[in-house]
Amino acid sequence: MKQAQPQVGFVSLGCPKALVDSERILTQLSAEGYAISGSYDEADLVVVNTCGFIDSAVEESLEAIGEALDENGRVIVTGCLGANADKVLAAYPNVLAVTGPHAYEAVMQSVHAHLPPLHDPYTDLIPPQGVRLTPRHYAYLKISEGCNHRCSFCIIPALRGDLVSRPIGDVLQEAENLVNAGVKELLVISQDTSAYGIDTQYRTGFWQGRPLKTHSQQLAEALGEMGVWVRLHYVYPYPHVDRLIPLMAEGKILPYLDIPFQHASPPVLKAMRRPAHAEKVLDRLQNWRATCPDIAVRSTFIVGFPGETEEDFETLLDFLQEAELDRVGAFTYSDIDGAPANDLPGAVPEEVKEERLERFMEVQADISAAKLSRLVGQTMTVLVDEAGDGQSIARSHRDAPEIDGQVIIEGTELPVGEFAQVHITHADEHDLWARI
Repeated sequence: MKQAQPQVGFVSLGCPKALVDSERILTQLSAEGYAISGSYDEADLVVVNTCGFIDSAVEESLEAIGEALDENGRVIVTGCLGANADKVLAAYPNVLAVTGPHAYEAVMQSVHAHLPPLHDPYTDLIPPQGVRLTPRHYAYLKISEGCNHRCSFCIIPALRGDLVSRPIGDVLQEAENLVNAGVKELLVISQDTSAYGIDTQYRTGFWQGRPLKTHSQQLAEALGEMGVWVRLHYVYPYPHVDRLIPLMAEGKILPYLDIPFQHASPPVLKAMRRPAHAEKVLDRLQNWRATCPDIAVRSTFIVGFPGETEEDFETLLDFLQEAELDRVGAFTYSDIDGAPANDLPGAVPEEVKEERLERFMEVQADISAAKLSRLVGQTMTVLVDEAGDGQSIARSHRDAPEIDGQVIIEGTELPVGEFAQVHITHADEHDLWARI
């Protein structure tokens, strides 16, 4: 009698970096003969990849674990919340195992212990690009783990450790496999993309028989030769980032930078343990735009950080108006278990935080609407994400999936995953409308 194929359910929460972790675990499960179940009922056990960065993410992760236990009963917990195993076990002492982030081997060992694999793994059935959770036409490419910075509001180094760069040959081989599988856009991610290779700067890697130095510029150059969109996320504003802008102007990588500035007031940035040079940032933005006029800059900010005064917040608003960033996300500060910022004096009342966030987003909405209105009448290249009901939903170089705006193409349903040339007809503060 043929042995039944063991089935594993999977719940993936958190950021794109956690999504890549999930894809790697799923790929290994598939390689060892496990089936991936889409329902709690059919799964022999469930793996929950959690997020533990902020309180709302912790709550969502705990709820997901509870749901999996209620619906299935056999649960392995991994991911960032798993780094605090005591918190997970205090809430759910009956989970099968708890592991931390990017603990691929520990997850597989736990699965083996509670659900042994088939004797004949299906290794030959696994495509070289592995199992992916994104649409076929774009993929996240994680180039490193961990972070060397010690921002006072962040616990990522405690969860994921110091920076460890992947060998450049491995990164480029994965990118090549993805492109060969039909991926049209590579989204480069890490905790600190511009720090790639600084931990291995004196070692070289190999790709296609050629020696390559391991640092972010040469990685970007190599990825830029693959003939697809290359989008950089989580770029810390080191001086050498300036060297990437000519690659954007030449069309090698997308003219898009995701740089988390976090604030603009020197006292707040000092308390955050972040660079405190807003004037230099404005100068660099001006230089980047002179070199590459099409560049789109996205950033994130925290309002209501401990000690933030009204003067500090006004400084932030002034910076926002001068910088004219293309895409902006903002959050009110909240305590994160284990973050040094929790102990800082000058806690800002919740109602003040919310009021400042509202004012911040109102200013940015006006900036964004004005910037997008300047694109009306232009022709743009877009990548189609969805189609139906007589229209298509696409993105330009200015738009990362799920976090930025969209280009809504009216009157036609285009092939998903293909590029198109469109004429921009109108805009609001977030999205563009267009026709072929």
